[in-house]
Amino acid sequence: MAGIFKAYDIRGVYPDELDEDIARKIGIALATFLKAKNLVVGRDMRTSAPAIQKAFMEGVTSTGCNVIDSGMGTTPMNYFAIGYYERDGGAQTTASHNPAQYIGFKVSREKAIPLSYETGIGEIEKLVGSGIAAPSGGAGKVEQRDILPDYKKHVLSFADDIKPLKVAVDTGNGVVGAFFNEVFGDLPLEIIPLYFEPDGTFPNHEANPLKAENMIDLQNAVREHGADLGVAFDGDGDRSMYVDEKGDIISSDLITALLAREILAKEPGAGILYDLRSSWVVKEEIEKGGGVPYEDRVGHAYMKATMRRHGCAVGGELSGHYYFRDNYYADSGMIALVKILNVLSAEDKPFSEIIKPLKRYHATGEINFEVEDKDGKMKELERIFSDGEISHLDGISVKYADWWFNVRKSNTEPVLRLNLEAKTPDLMEEKKAEVIKAIDAPII
Repeated sequence: MAGIFKAYDIRGVYPDELDEDIARKIGIALATFLKAKNLVVGRDMRTSAPAIQKAFMEGVTSTGCNVIDSGMGTTPMNYFAIGYYERDGGAQTTASHNPAQYIGFKVSREKAIPLSYETGIGEIEKLVGSGIAAPSGGAGKVEQRDILPDYKKHVLSFADDIKPLKVAVDTGNGVVGAFFNEVFGDLPLEIIPLYFEPDGTFPNHEANPLKAENMIDLQNAVREHGADLGVAFDGDGDRSMYVDEKGDIISSDLITALLAREILAKEPGAGILYDLRSSWVVKEEIEKGGGVPYEDRVGHAYMKATMRRHGCAVGGELSGHYYFRDNYYADSGMIALVKILNVLSAEDKPFSEIIKPLKRYHATGEINFEVEDKDGKMKELERIFSDGEISHLDGISVKYADWWFNVRKSNTEPVLRLNLEAKTPDLMEEKKAEVIKAIDAPII
């Protein structure tokens, strides 16, 4: 059980680290911690998910709490159901984009407010570790409910006048494939489907579009079929990543800039949130559109809390998470796609031409280093680059007039992550080499 309680979720290898017995105890602990009367519990397509969800719900109902069992669905569907049906919280049985042997839970309180380690997961860990047992009393009831009709209406409520478009879609044998055609079938789209059959063994590639090798099939499909764009989803559907009509991958921070443009055309002055790894272009586009930019640390629990605090309309992370105020401040890969279709329909020109003006800076992408003494290394970087403008919002960020970098540590591994951007490609390469030399650790 040690180590399964993470910064933003609960996750481990089945059954060695997380089995039915532990899942049952987590269910008891979540219902107890939330003092819940009604929760929503769903699952993804992993082979262990049905058994783990069942055990979790047994734990929840043993406390007297009722459950809406939404069956197999995406994590955003779980968030939606918690908010829309006004429940006390819930859990999605998933390990997101992790390999097939993993399982776990993304847990939320009322209004789909996520629990992080600081705001609840740590307390759940303590309760489970204490050997918590269900109180004596009547068992709660389980109601099986098909939430897809309500969710479809919700997703399509974000659509404007979408024009006929050809879209290549790679769901990576994740859970999105089971619902994509139903949700998007009424729009004037020609869909080129890749790996729509949910399969928890991930027979084609990992359902993690953040890795370039997992985007190759989508890129090829866009080029082969002459599609207007391509979209790839992760295993549980809370992230989406995009390629243009040429099959070129579009960095997620540039997608955030497009989403900002789309919302600011309707809501001048709206707040837009982005994570601190994002390009300078994001803040510039928000300000250009008359919006209010907010920068935050990495992680969905932090992003959602900041969005709520400032009432931001949209938020985006470099990892492909996009958050929407009108979606209970939660992330949804499907809603992000609807918004991108809105942009392509309104601008009526190729995706690459829409993106081109945003590609005015030059970024390294995320580079990972194996570092045992992570805090010591970041202090060393602060000393070496002390002539820059330094921030500690998340790890260490150092900004100069014509370049910047951020180094942050992994929550679970001896790893430091570097992101760097500069105004010219030559300067980017020069500074990349300089920072890599300063980190002085193996790249992994």
